[in-house]
Amino acid sequence: MLTSKRVKDYARKAGADLVGIASMDRFEGAPKQMDPRYIMPDARAMIVMGFRIPRGCLRGIEEGTFYVSYCGMGYAGINHVLQPMVLWNITRMIEDEGYEALPIPNNFPWTNTDSSGQDPAKTGLPRLSFSRPVSPDKPAPDVFVHMRIAAVCAGLGEIGYSKMFLSPEFGPRQRLAAILTDAPLDPDPVFAGTLCDRCMLCARDCTGQCIPRDKTVKVTVAGRPLEWGDIDYTVCSRYFCGASKEYNPFMITPEDEKGFTQPV
Repeated sequence: MLTSKRVKDYARKAGADLVGIASMDRFEGAPKQMDPRYIMPDARAMIVMGFRIPRGCLRGIEEGTFYVSYCGMGYAGINHVLQPMVLWNITRMIEDEGYEALPIPNNFPWTNTDSSGQDPAKTGLPRLSFSRPVSPDKPAPDVFVHMRIAAVCAGLGEIGYSKMFLSPEFGPRQRLAAILTDAPLDPDPVFAGTLCDRCMLCARDCTGQCIPRDKTVKVTVAGRPLEWGDIDYTVCSRYFCGASKEYNPFMITPEDEKGFTQPV
């Protein structure tokens, strides 16, 4: 018999560090273009997994002497190597039990929505120049799954003021992936604690000053209000890619400066 405990135990053995299960009703109120229920209408549960970013991957960056460990192991290695294999194995296990399972990696190259957030007013709305709905009652492909909200719905933690997903186990150091299934799995309770105390150190220390202290985004999922800073993603995307000369030792020439500060 396929139970929530069996699925979660298997996921941990396969390589996930965190595993939670959300019932699909918790996504009620999501924008049509971001509602996972349109991906698999008969899904009964979403399995959400967290993959830790090793603390050591950030050590060389703190020293200013070794940056590739985070890029290779803390980012690409998780998103493009570890996660797909774990998703593949869990999906096969669920299918072997007679149920369907739809893997959702932390990679959305085909998403229709303005998922970058650079124009918050358009988030959740379809880009008419990208794709069209196959019927009037459906969103345009591909639906964008908001992984951090999914993790909240699965009881793994909360979204902090910085919009980073926070877990009790790893703070902001995890990457997320999910599986939709029609298996009748019992959901986990939504996280009831408080991890972010709104100290505003994220806003103070952001190199691009992209996190405003007095402007927020509010949504309600799983019957609970969520709120985070209304990040300036146009600026954030540049500083995320190295626009700060003070903190980017690879910005040497004028050509480097032009490349690192261009819009993303």
